[in-house]
Amino acid sequence: MIRLLIADDHPIVRDGLSGMFAAEPEFEVVGQAGDGAEAIRLAEALRPDVILMDLQMPGMNGLDAISALAERGVRSRVLVLTTYDTDGYVVPAIEAGATGYLLKDAPRDELLRAVRSAAEGRPVLSPSVADTLMNHVRAPRAPELLLSPRELEVLQLVASGNTNREAARHLFISEATVKTHLLNVYAKLDVSDRAAAVAEAYNRGLLKPS
Repeated sequence: MIRLLIADDHPIVRDGLSGMFAAEPEFEVVGQAGDGAEAIRLAEALRPDVILMDLQMPGMNGLDAISALAERGVRSRVLVLTTYDTDGYVVPAIEAGATGYLLKDAPRDELLRAVRSAAEGRPVLSPSVADTLMNHVRAPRAPELLLSPRELEVLQLVASGNTNREAARHLFISEATVKTHLLNVYAKLDVSDRAAAVAEAYNRGLLKPS
């Protein structure tokens, strides 16, 4: 039995997915969440095998929820199910820890197979998403694409003098998530602290003086 948690801000999508999986004897839908924060609470309480995670949700979005789940040591596999297949969404989701990435127009059988694979820890990508990743790897990267949009937001707030707590409040995310974004920034810029990250970001043109 594969235990599922469905996170999507549209009730009709959640109900449709729940009905589809309920019709299959090998799946059990143990919970539904309408945003990232609720998905984290339910994942910690229910420990599902797989979380179907939308990315664009009010409050805490799916990307921040994936990062927070990894920080908290929740071992559930996250399978992104969204309508967005650009590298601005795909790459950060995979980097944050998603096991797979599917689009909402995926056929029913493909979605069932993907959840089975995710439950076993095997990566799953829809064809268009795989193409996006390949193009991302092959293409020269502009400086502003080195960091994800959220990482840039966090770094800009830090550069403006905000503490982690203040940045978290501005972005409606947890302080722990801010710390994770900063650690990712340090790794990508090959620095070890906030001041060096800000200086390197200005050197590379990632941040512009106000």
